[in-house]
Amino acid sequence: MEMRVVIAGGDYRVRLDAARSLAIPLDFAGPQPSFFGAPRASAAPLRLPDFVGSTDEGGSCNVAELRLIPHCNGTHIETVGHIVNDPVPLAHVVGASLYPARLVTISPRLARDSAEGYGPTLDAGDRLVTRSALEVALHAVPREESQALIVRTLPNDASKAGRVYDDTDPPPFLSTEAIGYLIDVGVEHLLVDFPSIDRMRDQGTLSNHRLFWNVPPWSRTLSGKTGSRKTVTEMILVPDGIPDGLYLLDIAVPAFLSDAAPCRPVIYPLVRLAPGG
Repeated sequence: MEMRVVIAGGDYRVRLDAARSLAIPLDFAGPQPSFFGAPRASAAPLRLPDFVGSTDEGGSCNVAELRLIPHCNGTHIETVGHIVNDPVPLAHVVGASLYPARLVTISPRLARDSAEGYGPTLDAGDRLVTRSALEVALHAVPREESQALIVRTLPNDASKAGRVYDDTDPPPFLSTEAIGYLIDVGVEHLLVDFPSIDRMRDQGTLSNHRLFWNVPPWSRTLSGKTGSRKTVTEMILVPDGIPDGLYLLDIAVPAFLSDAAPCRPVIYPLVRLAPGG
């Protein structure tokens, strides 16, 4: 099977045979990533008076009850419903669409070495994904190629697959200027390899989420100007062997009527075709 797409006036062949998942496999019995002090995701057999969902325990089949917090237990996607009272279910936002996506690799900067800011006052040791770094990475990229942006941060190693992000290992986050830049260049779907686009301890402001979705500070209400079709995906993992560049992105999402859910972003390499090719 062959698929071709047109992006920003260029013709591309989609490498369907070279798809790569950016989701962290969630191991209910082994190491798994977590954030904000949340309990581990867990799995246990369904137990009813006349049934046990475990063949090890004599049941006829395996039926597991899963417990997890999407925002804190691994790769997940969220809508503006994360920060407002109004329900904005994922199932109504993420359809069967494919998105042109640009993968970039960024080295976060220490706040003390950057002139960029954040909603709450920065600590000198905070690590920022900055506007200046994104401007370099996205220089001369047509707007149509960055409907989705995938951010891989350095250092990038396999420990991200099971890292417990807490006050002893605070993750990087975006500067206010970085979010403003992403809005300016038309990013609608933002994917990052850290647990939140905001600082873990941010006094409850979620200032970057609010800026990205155009929700005023402390507001919990949607308006006509809210970016209710935008999504944020956090805690992805982009292996080192995947080069920066343009991809076709598919975000596989369960049809949950909730503001967040586990997800499986899949990217497909694109091959530029010669005119008439």
